Amino acid sequence: MSVINSFILQYGLISVFVLIMIEYACFPLPSEVVLPLCGAIAARNHFGFLTILILSIVAGILGSIFCYTIGNLGGKSIINKIVEICPKAKKGIFTSQDYFNKYSSISVCVCRLIPLCRTYISFIAGIAGQNIITFIISSIVGITIWNTSLISIGYIFSESWVKIMSHYNDYKFLVLIIPISVILIGFGIKSYIHKKHHRIRL
Repeated sequence: MSVINSFILQYGLISVFVLIMIEYACFPLPSEVVLPLCGAIAARNHFGFLTILILSIVAGILGSIFCYTIGNLGGKSIINKIVEICPKAKKGIFTSQDYFNKYSSISVCVCRLIPLCRTYISFIAGIAGQNIITFIISSIVGITIWNTSLISIGYIFSESWVKIMSHYNDYKFLVLIIPISVILIGFGIKSYIHKKHHRIRL
């Protein structure tokens, strides 16, 4: 964490962009640490919250498109190669694949909020040949919710972010459950309105 901290302090917004893009490109950097840290350092250096958020979203999308492209060009062989190099990635990859097979486009959005799946879903969507526009839109929604949640924690509690992160395991389920609940409720309401409108027309 001290290395990441020093890197951000030395290179400012550029380092924030690079770190987040790398994390979304499936390199082993924990967003649960990187994003709150970026928020905390941004607050201490008087960077605007909206600036850091937009920067993080753009970086996340570019990193995700990178993985999508690799998956799209490499096919299933790329998954086998990743599992071979990093066996720990197997669970996240196959969980992402199950979600995508069941829920298609919505899975990209929801998986952005699930630690084990959030980055690997880009490979799965690429392998499946999902429409790139659909992929980007779904990713933007999920990435925005996830990044906003974690950057806000660091930004608001910048003076005590170290203590906050030391208790992350105690409350991380809230960071996960709340955004997912909002998405599911939103889709539920949309589905209800659509069905009701369809019945009225009949």
